[in-house]
Amino acid sequence: MAFESKLPRVGTTIFTTMSALAAEHQAVNLGQGFPDFPMPEALREGLSKAMRDGFNQYAPMPGYGPLRERLAEKVQALYGAAVDPNASITITPGGTYAIYTALTTLVHPDDEVIVFEPAYDSYIPGIELNGGVAVTLSLSHPDYRIDWDEVKRRITARTRAIVLNSPHNPSGRVLTDLDIVALRSIVATHPDLYIISDEVYEHLIFDGMPHLSMLRYPELRERSFVCFSFGKVYHCTGWKLGYCIAPETLMKEFRKVHQFNTFSCFAPAQVALAEYLDNKEGYLLLGSFLQRKRDLFLSLMEGSGFEFLPSQGSYFICAKYHQISDESDTDFAIRLIKEKGVATIPVSAFYRNGDDHKVLRFCFAKKEETLREAAGRMSAVR
Repeated sequence: MAFESKLPRVGTTIFTTMSALAAEHQAVNLGQGFPDFPMPEALREGLSKAMRDGFNQYAPMPGYGPLRERLAEKVQALYGAAVDPNASITITPGGTYAIYTALTTLVHPDDEVIVFEPAYDSYIPGIELNGGVAVTLSLSHPDYRIDWDEVKRRITARTRAIVLNSPHNPSGRVLTDLDIVALRSIVATHPDLYIISDEVYEHLIFDGMPHLSMLRYPELRERSFVCFSFGKVYHCTGWKLGYCIAPETLMKEFRKVHQFNTFSCFAPAQVALAEYLDNKEGYLLLGSFLQRKRDLFLSLMEGSGFEFLPSQGSYFICAKYHQISDESDTDFAIRLIKEKGVATIPVSAFYRNGDDHKVLRFCFAKKEETLREAAGRMSAVR
């Protein structure tokens, strides 16, 4: 049978490829973004209790009510935003699902969506599966800043949305006040422009910097689908739970898509999370916890030949390796696995056309012994 692929340029993701190679060569995996340390014991116990207490049937389509109420309280406390938990918050099976559903809600055939590269790999396929056109703009290298004058030039009558990600994967950069000023100016002059804001690393932010969520700014919030992840916050990426916050008019359309896809998410975990959210330190201290891991990794890698770029947030830090090798980033990453037993991710994988600045991404959300083992293996890279 003849079959036309909807994603003809998409194959197995680099994350799957590198993780498989890491397993084959028994490499320390600093590639894919997940912790190797345990999630909070109290949250695990909360999940067991919820199951014992009978929360094992379908949750409501928008999500377990008390969980949405706790999230609304959190958003009010952190960002000063009054969000209706009944009308504006939907629990989703992960942050990536929330982003895809937002794209499906917004994008019609031939609509354009601006994406900044290097970009998380789900954005462009999500746009194209909905018949849209991804307009890619490169962040400046090596500081990975947005050129807002270029954004203004690339907006057309067909531009439907801008996808933002802060803290940014893979670079670790965060939006600044100047970025927000520029974005507010653009939104003010383009009344039909929407924002999909990927904020799954909202609490993984370092050096005392604030997280400039779209929820802080009323004129941005009213145009935004803001997407979050419980897995990134509570070290349980395998739970695949997140949520989306949007104005009621937008959320009504979001839920039309959601109800005919997954409908609802794993109920016991939602109950456990609603209880655990009362522990504010669980997310407020996360930045300092991960910053210590970033700083430890950097200290262990001193003198290695890698030139590390600033990471202000996320699980990740990027490094140039031009002092070590002229190989492509993919070839060098594969050699690191095979010869040194350390898995990373080549940053060219985050560009549609494979732009190669000879940069690797390292995940430092690991146990101290994992970081020490990886750094020891890379100390003699030549």
